[in-house]
Amino acid sequence: MRGGQVAQDGRPGDARPEDEDPLGALRPEDGATDESGRRTVEQVTEPTEFEPSGRFGVPGKPLRRSAFLVGFTGALGVLLAYAVFLGIRNAAGILVLVVIALFLAVGLHPAVVRLRRWGLPHGLAVAVVTLTVLLLIIGGLLALVPPVVTQSGQFITHLPGYVEELRRNPTVNDLIERYDVMERVRAAANADTISRALGGVLGGAQLIFGTILRVLTVLVLTIYFLAYFDRLRDLGYALVPRTRRERVRLIGDEILTRVGAYMVGALAIAVLAGASSFVFALAVGLPYPFALAVVVAVTDLIPQIGATLGAVVVSLVGFATDLPVGVACLVFFLVYQQVENYLIYPKIMRRAVSVNEVAALLGALLGVSLLGVVGALIAIPMVAALQLILREVVLPRQDSR
Repeated sequence: MRGGQVAQDGRPGDARPEDEDPLGALRPEDGATDESGRRTVEQVTEPTEFEPSGRFGVPGKPLRRSAFLVGFTGALGVLLAYAVFLGIRNAAGILVLVVIALFLAVGLHPAVVRLRRWGLPHGLAVAVVTLTVLLLIIGGLLALVPPVVTQSGQFITHLPGYVEELRRNPTVNDLIERYDVMERVRAAANADTISRALGGVLGGAQLIFGTILRVLTVLVLTIYFLAYFDRLRDLGYALVPRTRRERVRLIGDEILTRVGAYMVGALAIAVLAGASSFVFALAVGLPYPFALAVVVAVTDLIPQIGATLGAVVVSLVGFATDLPVGVACLVFFLVYQQVENYLIYPKIMRRAVSVNEVAALLGALLGVSLLGVVGALIAIPMVAALQLILREVVLPRQDSR
């Protein structure tokens, strides 16, 4: 029969039945009809960001495991591992900046979440946090740069007077004549020495501009990581097999929470150290008390050695001001560091990250030896993460065997 009719014996004619639709077994719910009654296909729903689209076919069967294929795959794996090693070694400086930016983004993300809970959009919350960090950095620079410039200018101005006083000293003149210092100075003041000095100046300028470039790189990366934090986290969880994804998500979120809590705790301790130093500097009459407080607060962010560095800087300024003031600085920082190390720091960090003291000390020492100051900064959060994985994953698996 013709014209879409069906034969009497039930076999179809020329018309194609519904379940042999050339568009792929269309159903009424899959399409819509236009004004002429013909069915059209709806627009296919786009997959989510981390789901396969299905537009590129179905994966085929795995290849047979022949000896040649196994050996070739192993050789490719070795070459790939060596290439990754070379890439990591050559890009070590950039990777360190990326790690710092990730660490800062994880630490600042709770502030973004808090602002979003208050009703701010995500972009505006990231902008507010970034602007706050920039204002803090600018405020610290404004507090530190003028004293350094002033003191350097005063030293250069008084340098001829210092030299004249040394020349009037008979002991210094005797040493100059005995060791022929003036002749050595004249011999050193030649073209080679001047060129080396200019090279040193250029090297210093390169160091300054390189440092500024690295700071800007970290700042830009931190902004990007904050803006796309949720997507990056979801991408990391999507790489985990589905059967273990929920457990990894719970443990990962707990690790991120502890890193953020560590950042908040470290900032609180640093602010307390800076405020105490500011009050002490005002009490004893130290010059530039706010700048010294900023130095103490910034150095106090470095675990283990940061508080000592800040104490040394303030004590040197104290001794340059007056001997009793320098002694008072030493006494103050000795007492304050004992209070911070045994009362303030353990109480705040135990509540924030719950890290064992011995593990924290060993982690800080290993971090300093591997990555320097950056390793010291990220050591305690890494120890907290390893401690959580050990308690929740490794030890239960060992007990189940």
